[in-house]
Amino acid sequence: MGKIKVLVVDDTIVYRKIVSDVLKEMPDVELVGVASNGKTAISRIVALKPDIVTLDIEMPEMNGIEVLEYIKENSIPTSAVMLSTLTQRGSDMTIKALELGAFDFISKPDKGTMAENMVKVRESLAPIINAFKRQKGLPKYSPTGSSGLTTINQPHHSSIAITSPHSATGIIGTKPTSNLTNLSSKTHIHKLKSEGKSEIIKPSNIIRRQTPSSIIGIGISTGGPKALAVMMPMLTTRLNVPVLIVQHMPPVFTKSLAKSLDAKCPLEVKEAENGEPLRPNTVFIAPGGMQMKIVAGADGRTRTIKLTDDPPENSCKPSVDYLFRSIAEHYVGRATAVIMTGMGSDGTKGLEHIKRNGGIIIAQDKDSCTVYGMPKEPIESGLADVVVPLNQIAEEITKTVI
Repeated sequence: MGKIKVLVVDDTIVYRKIVSDVLKEMPDVELVGVASNGKTAISRIVALKPDIVTLDIEMPEMNGIEVLEYIKENSIPTSAVMLSTLTQRGSDMTIKALELGAFDFISKPDKGTMAENMVKVRESLAPIINAFKRQKGLPKYSPTGSSGLTTINQPHHSSIAITSPHSATGIIGTKPTSNLTNLSSKTHIHKLKSEGKSEIIKPSNIIRRQTPSSIIGIGISTGGPKALAVMMPMLTTRLNVPVLIVQHMPPVFTKSLAKSLDAKCPLEVKEAENGEPLRPNTVFIAPGGMQMKIVAGADGRTRTIKLTDDPPENSCKPSVDYLFRSIAEHYVGRATAVIMTGMGSDGTKGLEHIKRNGGIIIAQDKDSCTVYGMPKEPIESGLADVVVPLNQIAEEITKTVI
C-alpha cells in the first residue's frame, strides 16, 4: 500500500515548517513538497500529484480559495485541508472553501511558542490524516496525548429500501408513517458502548409515536458545511418547526457558517443566542466553544435555548449528544433527529434517548458522507429509521413534520 502524498502550501515559513515537521512524523505519509504561494502550488500539484494539499487561505498572488477553485474546475483528484486564521475574514473564507469541497480545516494557533503550536497542529491534523488512512486501509496514527478526535470541526444515488429487524418502522429509506404505531411487534437491540454490553430495548420501553415532529435536531461534523449547503436550501417554510444544528466548529466559524447558509436558505439561519425562544422556520446553529440545549421557558410551555460552558463530550464542544438529550426530554414523541457526515461517534448516545422517547432518526448513507463516522453506529445497530443519500435528507425530514 502506497503512502499518502502531501503538499504543504503556506506563505509563512514558520507554518510551512510546523506542518511539514508534523507530517514527517506520521507513518505512511510522504511530504512531497512545499510551496509559498498559490501559483507555485498549482504547478506543484500538477507535477507531484499529491493526495492532500494543506492549503493556507490567505496568500499573495493567488489565495487558497483560488487554488481550490482551480482544483475543482480541472477535476484534479487532490483533497484540500485548509489552514485558517481565527478571524472573521479567515472564518468566512474557510466556510467558502469547505462549501467548495475542501475536506476539512485546522486553525492556525495565534499564540504560544513554536513547540506549543506544533503540538496544537499535530492534534488537529492527525484525525484528518487518519480519515484518509482509513479510506486506504492504512494503520491509524495516534500522537502522544491525543484522543484521536478533532474538536475543530470534527470533512448521488437513489434511495435504498431495505427491511431491517431493528428499525422502528421496519423499512429504511421509506416514509415513516402509520407503522410508527406498531412498535409492539418489534424488539430493538442497540450497542451501548458506555456500559460495554448490549441492551435489549423492549417495545414497552419505547414510547409509541402518534404525532408529527415539532422539532428537528441535526448533528454533523467533517464535511458538514458542504453537506448543509446542499441539504438546507431544500427545506421549505412548510416545515413550520424550529431546526437546531450542532456542527463541530470552533468560535467565530459557526457565525460564518450561519451567515453563509442564511443566504442560501428559505428558512432563517442564525447562530443561537442564550435565552432566545425557539421559533418555527428558524435554524439555530450552536456557537463554537459552547454547549447548547433546550430548556423550558418561564411559562412552562415555551422552549428556549440555553448555552452553557459545560465540559466537552466526546471531545466536542458543542456536542451533538448534549443537544439530543434535551430534545428527547422536551419533545417526547415529537422529534426528528438527523445524523450526518462526520468523524467519531458524537450523537449516538443522544439518539438512543430520542429513540426511547418515540423520535424518528434519519441518517446520511455511507456513500454520500465525506467521513462515515457519526452515522455508522446508528445505521449498523438499527437505531436509524431512515437511511438515505444527502440529496434526499430534506425530503425525509419534511415527511416527519407534514
